[in-house]
Amino acid sequence: MTILNPYGMTRRHFMKHVAGAATAIPTMHFLSHLEANASQVKKQQKACILIWMAGGPPTIDIWDLKPGSKNGGEFKPISTKGDMQISEHMPKTAQVMDNLSLIRSMSTREADHARGTYYMHSAYVPNPTVVHPTFGSVVSYELGARRKELDIPSFISIGGSRGSAGFLGMSNSPFVVSSNGTIQNAEINTTEQQRLGQRLDMLQVLESGFIKSKRGESANSHKDIYKKAVNLMTSKQMEAFKVDQEPAALKEAYGTGNFGQGLLLARRLVEVGVPFVEVSASVGSWDLHQGVFNSLKDQNLPQLDMGIAALVQDLKQRAMLDDVTIVCMGEFGRTPRINQNVGRDHWAASWTAMVGGGGMKNGQAVGKTDADGIGIEGKSYLPGDLWATVAHSLGIPLDIVHTSKRGRPMKLANGGTPIKELIG
Repeated sequence: MTILNPYGMTRRHFMKHVAGAATAIPTMHFLSHLEANASQVKKQQKACILIWMAGGPPTIDIWDLKPGSKNGGEFKPISTKGDMQISEHMPKTAQVMDNLSLIRSMSTREADHARGTYYMHSAYVPNPTVVHPTFGSVVSYELGARRKELDIPSFISIGGSRGSAGFLGMSNSPFVVSSNGTIQNAEINTTEQQRLGQRLDMLQVLESGFIKSKRGESANSHKDIYKKAVNLMTSKQMEAFKVDQEPAALKEAYGTGNFGQGLLLARRLVEVGVPFVEVSASVGSWDLHQGVFNSLKDQNLPQLDMGIAALVQDLKQRAMLDDVTIVCMGEFGRTPRINQNVGRDHWAASWTAMVGGGGMKNGQAVGKTDADGIGIEGKSYLPGDLWATVAHSLGIPLDIVHTSKRGRPMKLANGGTPIKELIG
């Protein structure tokens, strides 16, 4: 019997179980559509969609422009429907900023890609003695287990995975799919259907025997993952992955690239009850050490603008926006100073994250940087504060303490404090 890694579940490992299960269950046809009342049933279930801008976006050119400063760059700010200005290359998003907010005083100390990614996802700096769970895994652990009607994974990552469930166990690890909802090896065939009962009975005997041998948590995890694999293939909720069923006009509104379709898929997933979805903002590189302005205006920002605006409008139209929290950020920002290659380098001292929906007090900019974007004026915020704010919006108690494999207490969001301007 295969022993699983207790610190996380790889997509390959999960799908290995899906492929194995496919030989042990009979053919069935998935429903052609979700139940008519699905959105009404699910819309009161809290969820979070994380838009991950891998590489470190230049937020000084997107969310916190500095006109008149030597660091200001080429872009001009425009007014929005919220109480703030943003980049002129985000006009569609400007029209929905009353539903979104900016945290303009993020100050984090990790300006390395890997360390910053870990820190922003988990609220903890990397530590060789413990693997901290990404916050999606925390949400999966706290909310996913309560949703007994949810057959598909409770933490889905679209376009790539960053981080693991750590000490929360592999069943809360991110389940990775492509932006078009493709899940390899999930098709059911009729091979050896007559041996279904024998195979499942044999599996139960093997699993039960191994669990009784008390050789650690891996056997229980193995049984749980195999069950989830079977449920995944047979559930009508699999229809949520079929983003191509959406009307052409809506797909075009989101943008037909991987990012836009990934956001549309995220909406479908939270609509059926998935509590956490991460979407890779694959609109071009955000690691813009050179040619920052051309890259942003010609490629990155038009796609980001379409996707965010469409997501907000779609959720609002479906009466879901107050229950779905949106987060948009990368692992850090980029230097206020423009380098000799007309680019910006890594910068963690002062940058912006965008949040919205979730019943928060939106339409505002919280925190402030100085006229040149170098220093923070007033209060600064850490990843734990951001995730504590999200936890509050999701209804997850902030006094929860998890326990690592070595028995160490781990506070939710590293003990961060919700941002009071956003939660009231």
